[in-house]
Amino acid sequence: MTTTKKTTTRQGFKTGEAIVYPAHGVGQIVAIEEQEVAGFKLELFVIAFEKDKMTLRVPTAKAATVGMRKLAEESLVERALETIAGRARVKRTMWSRRAQEYEAKINSGDLISIAEVVRDLHRSEAQPEQSYSERQLYEAALDRMVREIAAVNKVTEPEAQKVIETQLAKSPKRVKAAAADAEQDIEEEQDEAA
Repeated sequence: MTTTKKTTTRQGFKTGEAIVYPAHGVGQIVAIEEQEVAGFKLELFVIAFEKDKMTLRVPTAKAATVGMRKLAEESLVERALETIAGRARVKRTMWSRRAQEYEAKINSGDLISIAEVVRDLHRSEAQPEQSYSERQLYEAALDRMVREIAAVNKVTEPEAQKVIETQLAKSPKRVKAAAADAEQDIEEEQDEAA
């Protein structure tokens, strides 16, 4: 196996560009290499996922097939943020079935689908505790969303997370819960004063 490095553009992607790989999230194309494997020349994108300390090599011809894509446009990021502020839609099916659906949405690499998982699995302090598997799926979806929003908006991941948390707080159910809590606090204060 021989390797020769090239730095060019292939399939609309270029070196140094941040991309989204469905199964791993946001990565950066660090090189476009040509390798000889079993007598065949193969051109590969070399993608680094710094946070995961992982490097992936994807044949340039397979980039579209595996779902590799450019970062979302700002308008799509806005739609994703609107999605997480919406009402959670939790199906009344067995958790194992829902967990598979959530996993598929996360691994689709589609920002709106990932936002739906974040919205549906988010729990505020006033809500019951999540199971371990729910929390794992929620954190995986949140991490994917944070990384992409940070890359698109050119902000740090903690800043992107604050943007997401602010949107989550606007959810109709959470706004009603906060209003009910505030009303209860007022009633308790009035009872104490009387």
